[in-house]
Amino acid sequence: MTNQLLRTPLFESYKEYGGKTIDFGGWELPVQFSSIKAEHEAVRTKAGLFDVSHMGEVLVSGNGALAYLQKLVTNDVSKLQVGQAQYTVMCNEQGGTIDDLLIYKLDEERYLLVVNASNIDKDVAWMQKHQTEDVVIDNQSSDYALLALQGPAALTVLQKLTDEPLEDIKFFRFKEHVQVSGEDVLVSRTGYTGENGFEIYGTPQAITALWPKILQAGEAEGVVPAGLGARDTLRFEAGLPLYGQELSAIISPLEAGLGFVVKLNKEADFIGKEALKKQKEDGVQRKLVGLEMIDKGIPRTGYKVYVVDQEIGEVTTGTQSPTLKKNIGFALLSTDYTELGTEVEVEIRSKRLKAKVIGTPFYKRP
Repeated sequence: MTNQLLRTPLFESYKEYGGKTIDFGGWELPVQFSSIKAEHEAVRTKAGLFDVSHMGEVLVSGNGALAYLQKLVTNDVSKLQVGQAQYTVMCNEQGGTIDDLLIYKLDEERYLLVVNASNIDKDVAWMQKHQTEDVVIDNQSSDYALLALQGPAALTVLQKLTDEPLEDIKFFRFKEHVQVSGEDVLVSRTGYTGENGFEIYGTPQAITALWPKILQAGEAEGVVPAGLGARDTLRFEAGLPLYGQELSAIISPLEAGLGFVVKLNKEADFIGKEALKKQKEDGVQRKLVGLEMIDKGIPRTGYKVYVVDQEIGEVTTGTQSPTLKKNIGFALLSTDYTELGTEVEVEIRSKRLKAKVIGTPFYKRP
């Protein structure tokens, strides 16, 4: 018997826009509507609208919520103000990554955690395992749907549908109870594309109603529905990690270049702190770097990387960059070979092809 794929509340409207769906971590989601390249280009130059309702939402509340989160994640949650979001990582005792997530501080004793879709059950089980008496953990994933409107035209388009001055919502800030085209939603200045944009959280009914309205409002600006394919190439160019590729239970945030969210000096002892401290003191043995192909070929996930005959790591994500028109990849390599300009070889279809280590992010918005 095949497992039934999960669907978001927007599933029925994909067909109207020509969405082609695939199995993504147990979810039936659109990989593209027109083409990955066209959607990628639209987000970089105009705007694209993504259904990201598969993401998980977990409410952590109670008077012990802050202390609990300080123990659970690597970043310093005490720095958050109400109305602010923070990117962080949840680690295991060995310093490996359980998930990367966003924390929204709704008020002094209420925090909304937004986790990766394929990790919802695992994350909630981990959170419950470490739960303290003065904390309530409520998996609210099915109460939420989520849209991401991303690109230079995102502000102009969304502003047409609300009286809320969206300019006032700064990067990594959010506002609850914003009326967008008559729907009550949370609007957040966040995204996963490297562009300016918004993420809009609401009930499944509200988000289903907003999808066609936003596309209609953005017609003149060239806003298009966009799928997972473009989401992946956009986040990759912007140097943003994907769980299961750049991060995993055996890849630490320090190895993945996310040291900025690992606050080893915060007072709270978080899970994995000792392991990460040791890793930092001893120096990480491997590091995530950018690669650019010198020879013709595309580095793909899992391809091995060599120097002479020594295997030194592997590609975690790779593609032909739609923006830069170059074949590039992320690779997790032995630290000895991570200096910029280092020449390496990527094994592509049993041929060793030349590449060099380059800086990331590959793309920064102008």
